[in-house]
Amino acid sequence: MSGGLGLYGRYVGISIRSQMQYRASFLMLSLGHFLVTGIEFATIWILFDRFGSLRGWTLAEVGLFYGMVNTAFALSDAASRGFDLFGGMVKNGDFDRVLLRPRSTALQVAGQELTLRRVGRLAQGLIVLAWSAARLGVAWTAGRILLVAATIVSGAFLFFGILVLQATAAFWTVETLEMFNCLTYGGVQTAQYPIAIYRAWFRKFFTFAVPLAAVSYFPGLAVLGKADPLGTSLVFQCLAPLAGPAFLALSLLVWRIGVRHYQSTGS
Repeated sequence: MSGGLGLYGRYVGISIRSQMQYRASFLMLSLGHFLVTGIEFATIWILFDRFGSLRGWTLAEVGLFYGMVNTAFALSDAASRGFDLFGGMVKNGDFDRVLLRPRSTALQVAGQELTLRRVGRLAQGLIVLAWSAARLGVAWTAGRILLVAATIVSGAFLFFGILVLQATAAFWTVETLEMFNCLTYGGVQTAQYPIAIYRAWFRKFFTFAVPLAAVSYFPGLAVLGKADPLGTSLVFQCLAPLAGPAFLALSLLVWRIGVRHYQSTGS
């Protein structure tokens, strides 16, 4: 385990050094991500400025969900670039070289690149999170801060797991299926609003099939100290972030099955 983490650390170090060779490009791309995601929150701000609230939810409360989800996705998106581009590795036969090395295939693919420019989205998510925390008026105890941190890490695991499943599909389709973008980028858009505002079938899908509600809505309620319109308990809300690591573990199990079914392109 420690050897694998050490190897991943070396991969990350190499990726960072290579990207920092072009610092001006890094700064411009990071700023671009910051501005684009900033426009997303600006549209939410305009919505609340016009209507005041969304089924009883205030802008600061939605800002908490938004900040946690976008921070989590930024971390995952930065670390999972190898899985996002995995279809190209299969088509070009590059995955054959990965199989020849005596290390975990998932670790090697994950270590392909740490996308530093995602720091723009990360910064924007953290700024919104800090702003909402200041506006909510809740007592920021150690428990609440720890729950927010655990939720962000759990959300990163969950989004990473979705990208692992996307890459796994390439073992059978030789492509990373674009429909998974509905669960990554679409999932970010979904989870930055309270899940209670959606229809019942939609809530169930994003609670039990792809548990996005478990890494945003439910722990967010515990932080806010707000009663859940769906009737969940405080204990459930605090334990909900465990769904993120569990989903990633399941995704890696499916990945191993895909690896066993891999057939080289012969190129």
